[in-house]
Amino acid sequence: MGENSVEARLLSRMRRRAEAARIARTDREGGPLPLSFAQQRLWFLDRLTPDSAEYLVPTVLRVQGALDVPALGTALSALVARHEVLRTAFPADDNGTPRQVITAPWPVEVTVHDLRAEKDAETRAGELLRAEATRPFDLDTGRLLRADVVRLADDDHFLLLTVHHIVSDGWSSGILARELRELYAAAVNGRAASLPELRIQYADFAAWQRDRLSGDSLERQLAYWRERLAHVTPLELPTDHQRPAQPSGHGDVVTFSVPPEVAEALRATASGQGASLFMALLSVFQIVLARYCRQDDVAVGTPIAGRNRAETEDLIGFFVNTLVLRTDLSGDPAFTELLARVKDTALGAYDHQDLPFERLVEELAPDRDLSRNPLFQTMFVLQAPGSAEGQAWELSGTRTQPVEIERGVAKFDLTLTAVESPDGLRAVLEYRTDLFERATIERLAGHFMTLAASVAAAPGARLSELNMLTEGERREVLVEWNGVVGPYPDTATVHRLIEERVAAGPDAVAVTCGGRRWTYGDINARANQLAHHLRGIGVGPDTLIAVCLERSPDLIATLLGILKAGAAFVPLDPDYPTDRITYMVEDANAPLVVTSSALAGRIPEGFSRLLVDSQWPAGLTENPRPVASPDDLAYVIYTSGSTGKPKGVALEHRGVVNYLHWCDQNYPAHIPGGIGSVLYSSVTFDLTITALFLPLIQGQQLAIPVTGPDQTAFDAAIDLICTNTPISFLKATPSHLEVLAAHLESRDARHHITTIVAGGENLTPQLVARLLKASSTATTISNEYGATEGSVANVMSLTTAPDPHGGTT
Repeated sequence: MGENSVEARLLSRMRRRAEAARIARTDREGGPLPLSFAQQRLWFLDRLTPDSAEYLVPTVLRVQGALDVPALGTALSALVARHEVLRTAFPADDNGTPRQVITAPWPVEVTVHDLRAEKDAETRAGELLRAEATRPFDLDTGRLLRADVVRLADDDHFLLLTVHHIVSDGWSSGILARELRELYAAAVNGRAASLPELRIQYADFAAWQRDRLSGDSLERQLAYWRERLAHVTPLELPTDHQRPAQPSGHGDVVTFSVPPEVAEALRATASGQGASLFMALLSVFQIVLARYCRQDDVAVGTPIAGRNRAETEDLIGFFVNTLVLRTDLSGDPAFTELLARVKDTALGAYDHQDLPFERLVEELAPDRDLSRNPLFQTMFVLQAPGSAEGQAWELSGTRTQPVEIERGVAKFDLTLTAVESPDGLRAVLEYRTDLFERATIERLAGHFMTLAASVAAAPGARLSELNMLTEGERREVLVEWNGVVGPYPDTATVHRLIEERVAAGPDAVAVTCGGRRWTYGDINARANQLAHHLRGIGVGPDTLIAVCLERSPDLIATLLGILKAGAAFVPLDPDYPTDRITYMVEDANAPLVVTSSALAGRIPEGFSRLLVDSQWPAGLTENPRPVASPDDLAYVIYTSGSTGKPKGVALEHRGVVNYLHWCDQNYPAHIPGGIGSVLYSSVTFDLTITALFLPLIQGQQLAIPVTGPDQTAFDAAIDLICTNTPISFLKATPSHLEVLAAHLESRDARHHITTIVAGGENLTPQLVARLLKASSTATTISNEYGATEGSVANVMSLTTAPDPHGGTT
């Protein structure tokens, strides 16, 4: 894993430290033999999903030449006799505790599948190999190695060796290759095999590990990892499918390569900082994950051989341990600075690798969640040339080559495995098919390659300056998606667009609230009275007028009147704490707060008030002379703010008009006898801007639901939605839409909404499907994203639309 200059020094140091803790033979008659920590975890996983193929380790070899099957059986039987772990069973005692039971040596029978008479032997061979490579073992009875030979011709075979991970690992595969070579040659030539005696067996290691990891030694290891992984959060990868309650284990792979010049540049950058290629590639991978997940705290798992003692080097067994490498990517560091962070993390982890991952999980006790791996969800592996895993397979008198076989399994959400080669880096992304589509992983592979090249070209660049998008994606995002230049009413203001609707249909119903109905003429006349009054007291463009009102027709008239006066409104939620309202009015320097008698007590002393229910000014009802321009403020919305204090975001008419015009052109307008939109959310959220102003500029009816006792505004909106009244437009967060979908399902009811727009949160395909299923009409669902600063939304996408054949697109 990485450069010899780094890992070799670490291995040497750990071996010296281990000299004083030699592993001794344990008494086979002294009672039940314990499992190692790693074995114990696999045993429990096997009990949880007994027919899973996740923890099988198959090796497929193409053997050309005269394969001596009886000699192969003899060699494998000798291997089983030599390594106790291959003839170990793992039953549970009466208390349900697993134990190791070492059985007598047993003869390995090689199963031969003769396909020489088959017309399509290669295809049939592939089917056989995949079936045998995924056939589960019974841990209770043992015999966790099997061999299958698929004969294509007299001199052409596939050899499949399958072992269970509980008795083997990647390093063990190298030992198996080396020893099988000698044992097979000895059996073919009728001589004794020349292999050194094993000083200990795996059961000795398991007992030693249990004894060793106790007391001060255990506490030192635990203390490091407790601090290092405190409050670690799951990596929330954006998935194509909803995460199932329990993984299916099904997977697939996408292969790609990193050019040699890029790999060498990364190696040189790492070497210049005393780091390794492994650390550089891990840094690149964590940047990709951070951008996908929008998280600066990224934990990735990586396997380590776990053989830092000389006695274990020649043993077949499950020694591999998993380290959790957690990196802080915050602060937009230069890549070289990030590499230094990753190096420190990796070296610290190597120094504390004796603690088994299974014991770490037990200690940290993260919330039990069967849907994901504890502590990390992605894995990174770098296989260096010359490693034990890379030992050449060779059977005397034959030409033997390893063959890749796709078993269709995946242990983690995502695993990136890179292999060094003269042609650069060969890489494989293994992924869970119950979470991701292949196209998503192919895109991620492209992002990794592009980012690696960007780092290689400018390792001193800050992370924000590094490019991850492929050329095609950059063209799509910067050119094609931005090809939206078109006419819009760039000389208009928000209230001017509504005045045009008033002129076109003054008697049309504009706002309903319970039994109250206000026409466009009514709303406009009342708004004009307020506008003339405000003009008379000196209000003009960019003056900020605070508004603290419940959702009502008076609220609509107030907002419109403020805009007509040339001023901008600052919405206050009546439910806000008094100190927050005070801060917002003072920060906005608002000379006036428009409120009602019922809410007047929410406004602190010292601020001027106008009460809509008792002080609404009488007077002129015609439209005032326009004074606001498109570049003047329309409203100021206070967000939570990154500093903890509310932050006022000021929006001009131009941006809001542009956004509303787009909505008018793309979201369906009037439905005869129906409602344009439902106003249930607070005006302090910019989501409400769409629901409030869009129906008014389209000449539709805006419905304000009346809440009952112990009922939220959205509950009242749901009651309205569940009537037979058609609704052309509903904008809501996915959280609200989840509530709506659940409500409709519980009532077996249908909605009649033509357009649903989601915004503010992640919209899942599952929620979309539920909303479509509950629809009585042709419903289009869209997704909007954008900051308040961008006039409600900057990115709009048609998420799904009804399919004429009954599905969705």
